[in-house]
Amino acid sequence: SPSLRAAAMAAGPPPPLEPSPLPVFREEGFADKFLRKTRENPLVPLGCLCTVGVLTYGLISFQRGNIRRSQLMMRARILAQGFTFAALLGGMVVTAMKSKK
Repeated sequence: SPSLRAAAMAAGPPPPLEPSPLPVFREEGFADKFLRKTRENPLVPLGCLCTVGVLTYGLISFQRGNIRRSQLMMRARILAQGFTFAALLGGMVVTAMKSKK
């Protein structure tokens, strides 16, 4: 209404707002993000390391001609990859449950 607006203008300008401290965010680098994610779900990097280790050992066995051990390591690699995938999915479920709370 015009009368309220006129009364507000007659009272003078509003007091200045005090500057509130804004949060300061810093850029998260690769190492910081990797460490944070590792702390959140340590089973994923462990599964990745196991997968790479078993794969490497299997390839070395194949190169040396030990076909039986090479086949065993390739099967173990599949298990390690399955474990890594399950850990990844489990971590996603836990994160989703935390965000709902």
